[in-house]
Amino acid sequence: MASLLVKDLMVSHPLAIQEGTELTSVVATLLQSRFSGLPVVDGERRVIGFVSEQDCLRRLLVASYHQEGSLRVEELMHDQPLTVRENDSVVDVAGMMVKQKPKIYPVLDGEHGRLVGLLTRRMVLRALNASRRA
Repeated sequence: MASLLVKDLMVSHPLAIQEGTELTSVVATLLQSRFSGLPVVDGERRVIGFVSEQDCLRRLLVASYHQEGSLRVEELMHDQPLTVRENDSVVDVAGMMVKQKPKIYPVLDGEHGRLVGLLTRRMVLRALNASRRA
């Protein structure tokens, strides 16, 4: 189990929200995905934020009440998301997950810091459980 790496579990070529995307498109992408949140990337697929269903729900409620116009993802995303690297140990990441709140972690390549995958707590939990039964 100690040799299992993030790249062995992650979803490769993940969906991401492009910076500048309007809230309605962000919501549509989240609803089409199987994730409750997605990373926000710039033109070079570097992660600049993270947006969740909860962030969108909160802003939609406020926007509808105040009759606000269109909002962009930068106005609701978390701009300092926790990320992991593809060559990180799954055991180390599991330890981090115990201490941190996010359920989904963008996975960055080791060379350029670009988005290459997504890792969820469920994926790590499944791997840890399978290793106990092996």
